[in-house]
Amino acid sequence: MTFFENNTLIDALLNKPVPYTPIWLMRQAGRYLPEYRKIREKAGSFLNLCKNPDLAMEVTLQPLRRFNLDAAILFSDILVIPDAMGLGLYFVENEGPKFSKPIMTANDIDNLDIANIINELAYVFAAIKNTKNELKNSKPLIGFSGSPFTLACYMLEGKSSSDYLLVKKWLYTNPEYSHKLLQKLTDAIILYLNAQIEAGIDVIMLFDSWGGILPYNEYLEFSYAYLKQILDKVHKTHQSKLVPSIVFTKGGAVWLDKLNMIGATAIGVDWTVDIGIAKKIATNVALQGNLDPALLALGDRSIIKTEVFRILNNYKKANNENISGHVFNLGHGILPITNPDNVAYLIDLVHDFDI
Repeated sequence: MTFFENNTLIDALLNKPVPYTPIWLMRQAGRYLPEYRKIREKAGSFLNLCKNPDLAMEVTLQPLRRFNLDAAILFSDILVIPDAMGLGLYFVENEGPKFSKPIMTANDIDNLDIANIINELAYVFAAIKNTKNELKNSKPLIGFSGSPFTLACYMLEGKSSSDYLLVKKWLYTNPEYSHKLLQKLTDAIILYLNAQIEAGIDVIMLFDSWGGILPYNEYLEFSYAYLKQILDKVHKTHQSKLVPSIVFTKGGAVWLDKLNMIGATAIGVDWTVDIGIAKKIATNVALQGNLDPALLALGDRSIIKTEVFRILNNYKKANNENISGHVFNLGHGILPITNPDNVAYLIDLVHDFDI
């Protein structure tokens, strides 16, 4: 059953036959686009942009007006959940996100309350509804959340970090309260993603951006277990439609055999693993990935073409000469220095590959 004028992404995620490999890009709405920079200036701040449903809708749709992408992804930020919990999110130019009230004690974790989180995040659901009305079922809309572990990293550090020593200190010296924090975040994310689906989201994605910093067994305990819990409890269908799910652990290739069994529809992979090898390990799921964002930003077109065709050919060979079950993407978000013309070229390469 087809629900969209362009159903290619959904079909690929569900391992159904597709006429071509679909493509969308992490951070496809962002600073590399001059139209985004203009509206970001109008909003006054990144957080204002996220919290204004009309402007968030406009930014979500900008890359679809410019490029022949196969999906939209809602413009928001993974840190809206801890902000809704009262940690005081703000952004510093050229430094990134920070919290005015980071978690510093076990008592801070005890005091975290998720009871009002859906009301606090009403602006997200309004942006979803506005965007769906504009899309008019032309293409699917992807919603997302950060993983519990990734959100905990920012909440415990109070900002981005190069080593996450504060986080690891919590894990190793106070695992009981680390689990308590992760469980509260898991409960909040389940509520949040289900509310996104009820508002109209067609695909959900979990960004486990920092799971890859963990040792093998600690990843399974402090990240994987909570991702699985979320996937077990989020809606699989809504209004007779299947709602596919994507899990992306940056640096997660070492756990591909485990991720294959986590219950997601698809697994995102970064550029550190050959996608053909990934496909031979992760046989139960579709795969998403996995061009190096730096190559798109810095490479000339001949280099981009060589690498794109290598990825597509390696996937196809590993999948019995079949392109189904693959969504092309970068291995992480688009870099701000990327030339939009390179993005248009990439999309054409992917769409035309097997036609």
